[in-house]
Amino acid sequence: MAAPDLTEAERRAVQQVLESSVLSIGPSVEAFEAAICERLGVRHAVAVSSGTAGLHLGVIGAGIEAGDLVLTSSFSFVSSANAILYERAVPIFVDVDPLTGNLDPQQVAQCAEALACGGDAIRPWLPPKLRDRPVSGRLRAILPIHAFGQPAQMQPILEVANRHQLAVIEDACEALGTDYQGQPAGTLGQCGVFAFYPNKQITTGEGGMMVTNSAELAALYRSLRNQGRDVMGRWLEHNRLGYNYRLDEMSAALGVVQLQRLDTLLAGRDRIVAAYTQGLAGVDWLELPQPAAGATRVSWFVYVVRIKAPVERDTVMDRLEELGIPSRPYFAPIHLQPFYRERFGYDQGDFPVTEHLGRSCMALPFSSVMTLEQVERVCQTLRSLGQKYAWRASAPV
Repeated sequence: MAAPDLTEAERRAVQQVLESSVLSIGPSVEAFEAAICERLGVRHAVAVSSGTAGLHLGVIGAGIEAGDLVLTSSFSFVSSANAILYERAVPIFVDVDPLTGNLDPQQVAQCAEALACGGDAIRPWLPPKLRDRPVSGRLRAILPIHAFGQPAQMQPILEVANRHQLAVIEDACEALGTDYQGQPAGTLGQCGVFAFYPNKQITTGEGGMMVTNSAELAALYRSLRNQGRDVMGRWLEHNRLGYNYRLDEMSAALGVVQLQRLDTLLAGRDRIVAAYTQGLAGVDWLELPQPAAGATRVSWFVYVVRIKAPVERDTVMDRLEELGIPSRPYFAPIHLQPFYRERFGYDQGDFPVTEHLGRSCMALPFSSVMTLEQVERVCQTLRSLGQKYAWRASAPV
């Protein structure tokens, strides 16, 4: 589906670390953090072991505790909601904008207002199994996701957050290089989190980065990622509950070189997006991705098309697999995951737009190392499938 774009420069950087005597908590991590700060125009960056780890620390840094409520999206990878549960808080899902798949700002405002009022107004927004129970916490934060590299509508979200004194934790794990109204995604809230899994815009294998303009929060994140040690504390002195969320030196060295190549990597992805857009133009049963409103730069994470009814997404995926072309559904709604259904009582129909996107979205093969010939093969296959099959009955015409 996706392959990392690595060169000899990355291999040399990792080899240099291996030949040194420092494999953890060393100069490569510091260099990677400094490079992120320069690239994004933020004051502080804190490298962590994964995007999930960064989201968890962002939740802790926002002061979220057991029973508190965090407004977020179900149309995401499961880690964004899991990070809330790690602190025994409650993710409050609202539906998404049908055009972007990101939080619907109008529903964000309505939900926040209801939760602020309390009483019976709060009940419809709670998970089904919690609607008849006392609410011990209060709404503390909004966690928007920049899905697929498309920026969420941050201006109205920030207005809601300011009005209700809520922290904003940006899940920018899929959006390094995306700009919203001229400002980098991940830099608009209290903190932002990026991830560097092999399918991301840049990769460190595993790894993530937190960014913030708060020196106090940055110091807290550094302590939390390193077993609760304070920066100026003694090595075996632990001042708070912490975690081993450190990023190793080899991964950081890889990240430094990848970040230096970011513009080239993004240009490669733009080239593939343009080829798909041209190659799939006129396929009337496909809806192609378009830049979101407010996006002054989209850093494409995946190329996700939507299958229009009456064509069935899973039928298309089966046909592609038969022809040796991989594809994936993107995303499976979090609220319909078995664990969330069991714990919170969610069911089909709770978030109609999210569920529609979950049924219709399909990710095509995508990376900056794809060739135009490979893209054309995918496009030609999709065009020919539309001519060959009636889809409804999944039978030849």
